[in-house]
Amino acid sequence: MMIDFLERASGKQRSRMAAVDQFSFLFQGLNRNLRAVEEVLAIIGLLYVSKSAFALTWKVLQGFRTHVLARARRLDLNKYGKWAVVTGGTDGIGKAYARELARRGLNIIIISRSKEKLDKTAKEIEDEFKVQTFVIQADFSKGREIYEDIERQLKDKEIGILINNVGCMYEYPQCFMNVPEQKLWDLININIASVTMMTYIVIPQMIQRKKGIIVNMSSISSFNPLPLMAVYSASKVYVDWFSRALSYEYKDEGVIVQSLVPSYIATSLVRFSSLLQRPSFLVPDPERFVRSAICTLGVADRTTGFWSHGLQYWMYELTPISLWYRISWFMQKSIDNHDRQDKDKHT
Repeated sequence: MMIDFLERASGKQRSRMAAVDQFSFLFQGLNRNLRAVEEVLAIIGLLYVSKSAFALTWKVLQGFRTHVLARARRLDLNKYGKWAVVTGGTDGIGKAYARELARRGLNIIIISRSKEKLDKTAKEIEDEFKVQTFVIQADFSKGREIYEDIERQLKDKEIGILINNVGCMYEYPQCFMNVPEQKLWDLININIASVTMMTYIVIPQMIQRKKGIIVNMSSISSFNPLPLMAVYSASKVYVDWFSRALSYEYKDEGVIVQSLVPSYIATSLVRFSSLLQRPSFLVPDPERFVRSAICTLGVADRTTGFWSHGLQYWMYELTPISLWYRISWFMQKSIDNHDRQDKDKHT
């Protein structure tokens, strides 16, 4: 009996030891698997951090190249052609482009709707920079009917540079249904149709000569949908995507197509806000912006044109879309409210 009892006890002990050994082996196996998973996750994490670090470094280098090094090079714009065309060239950014290009020795063609402003601006440029000027009176809000006459007047001109600058914006930030119908048509005809048709008129001769520059004025508002500026924002998306597609289509034809995506600039376009009409390092005046943007030609096919706007764009890239909607809504409301408060003080 005692022998049987001892044998049974010994068997149970061996069973318990076997169970312990099995658990130990299982634990060791799980531990090895967990370590393998940890190593894989560590590699993934390292790759992600490396990718993020590389992307950040690349953006910094690109920004330095675009906004700093580009200023040091000698930029000869006369080699592209004798004439530069600037739409909306009697005010703001357009006038600043016309003057800067004239300063660099190009003859200037200005297209705008006010004959009085056209003649005045042309005379100023001729007197100051001793170049030829040519003016075309055209109201881009009229749509298709104006382009046949523009094409006829540009026919014999060797156009090296086209600045598609003309544009319009809301009178002030507002919801879509509150925007007057005429303003909606103006946004389509001026912001979208003008860029398309002016490019259509000018680009054939550039391709024929295998050289030319087209600058299309988009906006940083094209980065994401912009509440209270819905149609304006959407029109600038068109300009940006159109420009980027053409840049690829004609890069082997010697034609540079640049999409400019600046933030706010102190012009009459933002007359709805006295805050935005005050030049600062965030909101440059047109002359300062153009001097910066023109240096990026041939360096960046898509750029904000100004260093602080580049920082703003980078911040937008890091902003989740849900947060973007809230911030942009608050910003547009704040701009509008600030302006209304200023008006109340002066009444």
